[in-house]
Amino acid sequence: MNTSQKKQAVVVGAGFGGLALAIRLQASGMQVTLLEKRDKPGGRAYVYEDQGFVFDAGPTVITDPSCIEELFTAAGKRMRDYVEMLPVTPFYRLCWEDGSHFDYANDQEVLDRQIHARNPADVEGYRRFLAYSKAVFEEGYLKLGAVPFLSFRDMVQAGPQLARLQAWRSVYSLVARFIQDEHLRQAFSFHSLLVGGNPFATSSIYTLIHALERQWGVWFPRGGTGALVRAMVKLFEDIGGRIELNAPVARIEADGGDGRRVSGVRLEDGRLFPADAAASNADVVHTYKTLLGHHPRGAAEARALQKKRFSNSLFVLYFGLDRHHDQLQHHTVCFGPRYQGLIKDIFGGKALADDFSLYLHAPCVTDPSLAPPGCGSHYVLAPVPHLGNAPIDWEVEGPLYRDRIFAYLEQRYMPGLRSQLVTSRIFTPHDFRDQLNAHVGSAFSLEPILTQSAWFRPHNRDSELSNLYLVGAGTHPGAGVPGVIGSAKATAGLMLQEAQATATATLPQQVRA
Repeated sequence: MNTSQKKQAVVVGAGFGGLALAIRLQASGMQVTLLEKRDKPGGRAYVYEDQGFVFDAGPTVITDPSCIEELFTAAGKRMRDYVEMLPVTPFYRLCWEDGSHFDYANDQEVLDRQIHARNPADVEGYRRFLAYSKAVFEEGYLKLGAVPFLSFRDMVQAGPQLARLQAWRSVYSLVARFIQDEHLRQAFSFHSLLVGGNPFATSSIYTLIHALERQWGVWFPRGGTGALVRAMVKLFEDIGGRIELNAPVARIEADGGDGRRVSGVRLEDGRLFPADAAASNADVVHTYKTLLGHHPRGAAEARALQKKRFSNSLFVLYFGLDRHHDQLQHHTVCFGPRYQGLIKDIFGGKALADDFSLYLHAPCVTDPSLAPPGCGSHYVLAPVPHLGNAPIDWEVEGPLYRDRIFAYLEQRYMPGLRSQLVTSRIFTPHDFRDQLNAHVGSAFSLEPILTQSAWFRPHNRDSELSNLYLVGAGTHPGAGVPGVIGSAKATAGLMLQEAQATATATLPQQVRA
């Protein structure tokens, strides 16, 4: 079949979800155009470069390389020919202000020894927690992670298993059933924060992240997360896909015929890309409110979505130093003096808390090439309230918050930091809103509570515009690299199913017979 005969698909947004979807569709015979607003692909996985330092905007924790490798296999290629994945060990170092730390590694003996030192009874408790996490992983990730929930019946069918796994409980309360030591409770419940979830409100289903990491490990691409993005773009182009950068979308056209189908995607410069099907990897509120705001469906869905609960935002500080800090691990979580109280402030507070907990990324521990020789590239992020809860003036508060974080890191983790500083930049909730079109500056889209998960989350296919699809953090199954790549698999299945059905319907009757 030549290109002119292929079904034309347009994907809006070249984040991990958009790239993964575009690859699957192109590899399956559709002709795909991928439209990206910014000058580089990647979405949240953007890359900054300054004075020889390479800064991954994020995400930087790769936990299921098999879901990425599946994309290359689907395209008839080998991932190792495009990118090299490096193991990270320990997965994280977790640190507290009392000076103690916990190295979370994929080694049961190492874990048992550290747990025993804190509370001997928690060794057995951890094993029972791990067994629970594995059960949730089997049910929630392996079975349902890439299955679209298009009808309430799908949710009802999953109900008994969700009930058996006590999905109504929060991540923290479930961990606390098995673990007594408070620091260990934090160590095994913080993972939901990686996908924008409050450990005290997010469904215990998200404890599956722990088993997922134990199953496949934690990885980092040589050259940074940006190298993985470049590998996916090259794969897409190698199999015939087309990507347009600096191509901000103005609207998704759905005005022709009965207005129940999308006809194309129009850029701000006026260019129209006709489409048999369109998918949006953009923020879900932006998709409906702005790109479809001219259509009754878009306006109505935007109003409904804006009433939902959205995840926290982030303050991210990128900085390059003129030396290594050998005492650091690749991923370090720096817990502040409060846990539950701080998280309450992050998810519902009206102002910036006086304290913070931080995630510190030091990729040169694994790949020194991300900085000039002898130097170190880093970023640190602090979860903060989104702009709908706390309308902070980040133009004013951003530099002050940066200085507070630098002082804290220098005092506790990185002696001499400010005197070693070569370059730095910040990314605030304003930037999530303005550069990534994220509603209220949310870093992870809708908050992953039970009543906003699976069928209750925006569906992978719109319920009224039959050839409009969603992919990425705002749809099922949710945020995180495995989540958005899983959403691409679910969405691609629906799009290919429709393409096959419409192709069959247009065949002469004798051919169909």
